[in-house]
Amino acid sequence: MNEVGSALTSTDKSTQQSLASRDRSGPTLRPILSIVTPSYNERGNIRLLVTALTQAMGPVAWELIVVDDDSPDETWREVLNVAAEGAPVRCIRRVGRRGLASAVVEGAMAAQGEYVAVIDADMQHDETLLVRMLDTLQQSDADIVIASRHVKGGGLGEWNEGRKRLSAFATHCSRLLIGDNVSDPMSGFFMTRRAVFDNVVYDLSQQGYKILLDILTASRKPLKVAELPYVFRDRAEGESKLDVMVVAEYAFLLVEKLSHGLLPPRFILFSLVGGLGLVIHLATLGILKSFGESFLQAQTIATLVAMSFNFVLNNMTTYRSQRLRGWNFILGYFIFCAVCSLGALANLSVANLAISQVNSWPFAGAAGALMSAVFNFSVSTKFVWGRTKKRTPKAA
Repeated sequence: MNEVGSALTSTDKSTQQSLASRDRSGPTLRPILSIVTPSYNERGNIRLLVTALTQAMGPVAWELIVVDDDSPDETWREVLNVAAEGAPVRCIRRVGRRGLASAVVEGAMAAQGEYVAVIDADMQHDETLLVRMLDTLQQSDADIVIASRHVKGGGLGEWNEGRKRLSAFATHCSRLLIGDNVSDPMSGFFMTRRAVFDNVVYDLSQQGYKILLDILTASRKPLKVAELPYVFRDRAEGESKLDVMVVAEYAFLLVEKLSHGLLPPRFILFSLVGGLGLVIHLATLGILKSFGESFLQAQTIATLVAMSFNFVLNNMTTYRSQRLRGWNFILGYFIFCAVCSLGALANLSVANLAISQVNSWPFAGAAGALMSAVFNFSVSTKFVWGRTKKRTPKAA
């Protein structure tokens, strides 16, 4: 465990005693600050986080709302254990849903405080900054206070050069949406007024991990921003969630915002997978032709190969937050194939109608392809990856 974890562990016992000494029969003060933290497999960090917040907040009335995406390590159970010891902690356990941005929104909508902070559960954000962030909001007309790694006094900690360059590129791309008035729009550590969430909630994408950028671009009037420096810390427990899909989801968020919602991120990814499936289809067709197969037989096999490829890749990427496993995977595969078959019929119907009206093969072909893409995406989202899945709970 690093120095953060060691320091917190040394005071954990006294903090627990302080929490236990609360008069549970007395009235509970309404918190002025609600701290929202999304979690997935962060069981080892929950007690560390609560201990750190208890020490940092002092007399400020606060609550911690942990929004857990039904973690396999049962992070939610550890939250309930800590809450039972008297900590001002609540847990929202989401079953069948995943995603940091949407988790933050659900936590904010459940907040009791006038102010809402967002902080990671992995101890990489400096919780001691929260009181200063709250003071800044209370003593100024700022709408949001961002903990920045890119102003004087801030830093990226022990990041390697590759990750630093990736962060710098993402920040540069965000300038297309918000200009250069914010030094760290990629920050996941910020505080705002609850009213700000109420005003933008219906315009939020809620896709991916960059909820701050989502809020800044969803507001119909420019938000007044204040920034305070902090240094990004090393993770205390658990594993990083940063992977190629996090980067892809950020790119799709940019596309959605730049297109003003006309191109939803998930539809873009679904269409890209479909494009790769077409390449697989044509490659399979070519291989089978070289072996002397008849066109009809080769086309049938190539179609099945392409649909199988599309299903597996969509399950891994487009719908990774609703990933199918076991029998659900097998059932989902057959439903997906049926959906794609109906989509092919929709393609032919629309293309035939278009050619009769416009007499343009390219236009008719594109119209049919677009129709099948929209049909396959809509129906698959509802009936393949949108079905309620049951999981046998572990014994308490």
